[in-house]
Amino acid sequence: MKFKNFKLTPVKKWVLGSILAIFLLFGLFYLSIYWGWWGKVPTTAELKDLKQNEATEVFSSEGKLIGKYYIFDRQPVLFEELPQHLLDALIATEDVRFYEHSGIDSRSLLRVFVKTILMGDESSGGGSTITLQLAKNLFGRKDYGHLSIVVNKLRESIIARRLEDIYSKEEILGLYFNTVPFSDNTYGIESAAMKFFNTTTSELTLEEAATLVGTLKASHYYNPRLNTQRSLERRNVVLYQMNKYGFLPSERYVKAKSRPINLDYQYFSNNGGVAPYFRAQLKKDVESILDTLKKENGEPYNLYRDGLQVHTTIDYEMQLLAEEAMQEHMAQLQEQFEKAYGKNPPWKRKNLLEEALKQSEQYKSLANAGWSEEKILDSLHRKTDMEFFDWGQKKLTQASIADSLQHYMKFLNMGMINLEPSTGAVKSWVGGINHKYFKYDHVTQSRRQIGSTFKPVVYTAAIEAGIDPCTYYSLREVTYEGGWTPSNSGDEEEDPYMRYPMPTALARSINTIAVKVLYDVGLQKVIDQAERMMFPKDLPKYPSIALGTAELTAAELAGSYASYANNGKAAKPYYLTRINDKYGNTIAEFRPQVASTPAFSSTTRQVMIEMMKGTVNSGTAARLRYKYNLPNDIAGKTGTTQNNRDGWFVGITPSLISVTWAGTDDPRIGFPSTALGQGANSALPAFALLLQKMNADSQFNKITKAQFSPPSSTVQMMLDCEPEQRDNFLERLFTRSDQPRKPEKKEKQGLFKKIKGIFKKKN
Repeated sequence: MKFKNFKLTPVKKWVLGSILAIFLLFGLFYLSIYWGWWGKVPTTAELKDLKQNEATEVFSSEGKLIGKYYIFDRQPVLFEELPQHLLDALIATEDVRFYEHSGIDSRSLLRVFVKTILMGDESSGGGSTITLQLAKNLFGRKDYGHLSIVVNKLRESIIARRLEDIYSKEEILGLYFNTVPFSDNTYGIESAAMKFFNTTTSELTLEEAATLVGTLKASHYYNPRLNTQRSLERRNVVLYQMNKYGFLPSERYVKAKSRPINLDYQYFSNNGGVAPYFRAQLKKDVESILDTLKKENGEPYNLYRDGLQVHTTIDYEMQLLAEEAMQEHMAQLQEQFEKAYGKNPPWKRKNLLEEALKQSEQYKSLANAGWSEEKILDSLHRKTDMEFFDWGQKKLTQASIADSLQHYMKFLNMGMINLEPSTGAVKSWVGGINHKYFKYDHVTQSRRQIGSTFKPVVYTAAIEAGIDPCTYYSLREVTYEGGWTPSNSGDEEEDPYMRYPMPTALARSINTIAVKVLYDVGLQKVIDQAERMMFPKDLPKYPSIALGTAELTAAELAGSYASYANNGKAAKPYYLTRINDKYGNTIAEFRPQVASTPAFSSTTRQVMIEMMKGTVNSGTAARLRYKYNLPNDIAGKTGTTQNNRDGWFVGITPSLISVTWAGTDDPRIGFPSTALGQGANSALPAFALLLQKMNADSQFNKITKAQFSPPSSTVQMMLDCEPEQRDNFLERLFTRSDQPRKPEKKEKQGLFKKIKGIFKKKN
């Protein structure tokens, strides 16, 4: 035999020994990884029970996604929901022999080993199968210095083998698409489809699927939001691969590659997206609820990891319209506000700025660290690069913390909540003008004086107490015990002999009459009435409450006002309906909290609705008709607080209660004039613009076309009185002007009444 002549020369021995040594070293090296000397390798049992961080999703009442809470933006999807062209795009681009191998491309691994170890080429990575990429997605990579690529590749090959033994090819594809990282810190195909195209995985088009698969080569470099042209070119490479390997007919390939990328980007951040203030409040509530719940295995739920589904009452489209209305109005109001103050606005006054600086977190932190005041102020006036918010643009500028504080002191803010009166279900929630720059929520966090929006409670208590709404009250100012003399705004005191009934007094929001009505009915009865309407129990027990000195949130006010449109029953605002686990099982469910008994009679409710319709039709909210041309059935009440610090408007329709507040976050800075700061000008327009937008959209017809039931004949008779009366000569001589005058019944007119009529001024 030829082998008899084969002799192992020293050179041959060295070569053979080197080869054996290399294989032995590689084997030992592989075993060291297999045994976990370089880090634990997951066992088969662990791989059977894969747990991935999954984002908690927040849904509107219609099931639309409005936000997420997550560490990694990942949402699971079933294999059956993966469209075929998405699977084809991945296989054609990443692993065309996917169905033929067992998870490992041995030639690729050998190439990496030889080039990296023997040739020192650290860029020799690549050639990974889909299963190897899945292993990397699931367990990540670690830094092992120069051996990193080899160690990680071998570790992933071990995991890949185990995955192939446990899962079918379809299951591996499903796991891959649920874990693979896409652009913008997005994990999983469902989250990527929603973020970049505002759609679900099952609805992805061929072009959209190819775009997302194309980003996998380098998620930042091919990010379609940042690099559209580059992403388009990469997408077309994916389409070419699909055509090359028979997944895509040539005719369809030609059409697809000619189409542009049409993004519909949805950014679910804490500060951006739909309803950011609402989502911030909801997060606190859900976290508190989860603290009281346990999984079947006894573990607590995690908001950021467990893939929960949070369902809310928010109407997605109404929320968008409410935010649009707020932005349109507030941008214009801010411009008017700054112009009205002129060259010496309060936010530029040294004393106000210094007070604000000393109240800032930065000042307090440095003071606690032992810094002197001089050193602190020097630090707070040191300039650096900053981004400032302004309506219509962001400003990059050189500024100090003091400059920033002064800049943001000038901004007006807004809170607006809209809810369904029959249940208290919140339909839209606007907590401020921009969540990134103004975190404070003016729906539930901000308690401000509510001004004249409390007056309907006073009149409600009076009617419940049996006082006829057609009782006439004088405009004249009265000084009460303690020297308090409430006055009217504007020119209401021009004629001290003029008297108005309750409907006119409420429509025109006359302060002096509201206080007189409170004294007639009694302070405690007014407080009791408010509490029956679910106002807070800590209302100030002073007569000045008639003018709205109580401090409430917009949400509290909305829930109380719901009683006027809900048969006398107030409703606590609620917005969380249920929480499901990631499998769709309900783990918590919530119901409306509506008062069990009416706060007032049906007659009183009808009277108050008719009186507040007068506010809209001819009173302080009349611009809803003459300026905004709203034809809807609306009742309402405006409110303005002392020194024009707060503007309010409450809009009541049969199917919607809307409360809007406007003002500055710093209560030391009010509106420069009542004309600008009154609720009819500062708060009402946001409601008006929202209703205009809803009127233009037929999907809101159930709300916008709803009408109040006609008042009963009894109520019509109760409100059948002249809108004003003026004292005649005899009444001035023999009647105290500050005493109310009972309504005059036409059927009981006698001689004295006729004599009085001679002197009465005709209207």
